[in-house]
Parts: sequence; structure tokens; C-alpha cells
Amino acid sequence: MWWIYALLSAVFAALTAIFAKVGIEHVNSNLATAIRTVVVLVMIWLIVIVRAETKGIGELPFRTWFFLGISGVATGLSWIFYFKALQLGEVSKVAGIDKLSLALTIIFAVLFLGESLSWKTAVGAGLIIAGTLFLIWK
Repeated sequence: MWWIYALLSAVFAALTAIFAKVGIEHVNSNLATAIRTVVVLVMIWLIVIVRAETKGIGELPFRTWFFLGISGVATGLSWIFYFKALQLGEVSKVAGIDKLSLALTIIFAVLFLGESLSWKTAVGAGLIIAGTLFLIWK
């Protein structure tokens, strides 16, 4: 079942790139990121409130708040740089290079989370890295 959500995430991420490229045509990339962030903020809080999923928010440990907080900072920085890159570059190249995050996530998961690395995953990450280098190579 998880792979259905992952596939839907990929579809919407692709649509995000297309819609964002059109949307940033006449606006500063930081303002565009701020607008997008407000939309995401309102949307997810509406979902959480409607589904009554705020229970226990006051009991969350500091570790949870800390890591979700720095994850939010990383997300914000990712979006800021992504929108600036979209404004300056071709969406097909920007989105392709952005997917280097998959290979980096694999590397970070092995280094920091102690996850195992199969040969298939290593080859896949290597191909992503090679593909990224191919996209930026002139």
C-alpha cells in the first residue's frame, strides 16, 4: 500500500514543478515560495482539524518538535532554492537535478540511520548521480 502513496507523491511532485514554472513567470521566486507555503499550511491544517488529528500535540517530546522543526527548515530552504532554479532554468532540467535528492537520501540513510545498502540500491543511486551529472554537463 505504501507504494501507492509514493507513486501519488511522484505524480503530484511532477505537477508541482509544471504549475510552479508557470506560476513564477511574473513574480519573485521568494514571494512565490511564500504563497505556495501558505497554501500548503492552510490545506494541511484543515485536513488535520477535520480528521481530528490534533490529539496529543501537547504531549509531543522535545526530540519530535526539534527534528520536525529542522525538517521544516530544510523543506523551506529546498523550496526557496527550487523556485529560484525553476525561475532561471528549464523545468525538465531543474526537476531532474532536484531528484538527486533520492540518491542523497539513500547515502544519508546509510550514514546517519544505519540502513543497509543493497547492490541494487547502490547501482540505482549511482545511476541517478550519473544522470544528474549528465544533465548539468555542457
